[in-house]
Order: sequence, then structure tokens, then C-alpha cells
Amino acid sequence: MSKKILVMGRVISPIVTFGLVLSIWYFISYVVMNANRRSVALPAPHDVLRQGFFTWAHNRGIQPILRAMLVTGRVAIVGLLIATILGLLIAIVMNFAKPLEWSLYPYAVIVQTLPILALVPIIKIWFGANLTSRTVACVLVAIFPIITNALFGLQSTDRSLHELFSLHKASKFTRLRKLEFPSALPAIFIGLRIAAGGSVIGAIVGDFFFRQGAIGIGRLIDNYQKEGRTTELFAAAIVSSLFGVAIFIGFGFLSKVAIKHWHDSATQVP
Repeated sequence: MSKKILVMGRVISPIVTFGLVLSIWYFISYVVMNANRRSVALPAPHDVLRQGFFTWAHNRGIQPILRAMLVTGRVAIVGLLIATILGLLIAIVMNFAKPLEWSLYPYAVIVQTLPILALVPIIKIWFGANLTSRTVACVLVAIFPIITNALFGLQSTDRSLHELFSLHKASKFTRLRKLEFPSALPAIFIGLRIAAGGSVIGAIVGDFFFRQGAIGIGRLIDNYQKEGRTTELFAAAIVSSLFGVAIFIGFGFLSKVAIKHWHDSATQVP
């Protein structure tokens, strides 16, 4: 099968799937539901587009959604940046010696398995109900995939290359800088792409529960639900999803730029 056909398939397949999803959506809205139920539970796609995206009236349509998304997006990006720095540092520390990994890894697992909702009251007491608390929630959700994937990448370096570095009496820092970290980049970028979605989720959860300061997309979604503005609720959810997808794609692009010359994951045919 030629590369051109594969590329066309990669483009056409999502379009066909999108059309199928829209067809099912319209079928449920107009066949399964009556008009009253449809307006409350599942408005048709064109109603979501018209009222949620193409309306620019004051406090209606897309304008408040974009304002809220800017607030949530800033929190998500800052939280992801902090989670990336902390996650990489923790993974590097654990990689230096097994006792350090045995000491720290269980607590990383605990952070991941603790329901974020259980931590909300504690975070609120410590940091207040503001943007700082939202960022902390974002970091807690996003950090674990970065730690695990970075650690896996650092520990998966080719043993023969380690032996070559040992032969040249390379220091731990040299080994990390020139061998382990470059070899771990594919796994690190996988962790970052997973964490990107987690950062958006964490920021939205923070919006729901830390309700002081600028209105984020999570708080706006909650307001729409309480006011029965279903079309705009769907539009806000779609915008949130698109933001997470954009970050995911951005890290995919950075991954290809960073490792395109030497790793199969960036050079293989789509």
C-alpha cells in the first residue's frame, strides 16, 4: 500500500467517523426525542453551532465561552508547565538510585489514586479559593503520567550504550545528559501528551470548586446547567475539548521536531 493511500486514509477516516457521529446525534435528537426533550437534553448540532458559536450578543453565545476558556487555558498551561518540571525532576531523582525510586514512587502513586474531589477541601484551606488552588489541582492531575513515562524512558536506555559510557568512565551527569535523557524523549513526550488532557481536566475541576476570581470554563458550564442553557453548555464543552486536543497536537508536533531524525515513532509512515 502506497504512502499516498495511507495519508488519504488518515484524512478521510476521521471525516467519515465525524459524519457518522453527527448522523447518530441528529437521529437521537429528532427521532428518539420529542421537541421538549430535545431542547433540554440534546439539542441538534446546528442549534449548538447557531446559539453557542455564531451568537455574539452580550453574555450570550461564544463570547463568554472564549473569555472563560482564556482563564481556564492559562491555568491549564501553567499547571502543565509546573507538572512537567516537577515530574521530570522527580523521575531523574528516582533514576539515580533504586532506593530513591523505592522511596518516592509509592507517593507518586498515592497522588494519582487519591480522588481530586477528596483533596479539594484541603487545597482550599491551604491556598484559598482562587487561581492558585486551580493550578494546584491541575498539577496533581497532570504530574503522574509525566513521572511514570519519564522514569520508564530513562530506565529503558540500551544496556550496551551504558556499557560504552562506563568504558569511558562517564559521570552520572554526563550519562544522563548525553545518553539517558535523549533516549527517554519519546516516552517523555508520550507522558506530556497524556498529561495535556489531564491538565485541562484539572483546570476545569478547579473552576467548578474554587469559585472566586475570574470565571473559568468549568464554572461557566455549571452556570449554564443551572440556567438550562443547554446549547451553550454543549458549545462550552466542545471548546474545552478542542483546547485539550490543541495541546495534545502541539506536543505531538514538538515530539516529531525533537526526535524526527532518529526515532521510529517520528519517522514511520502514518
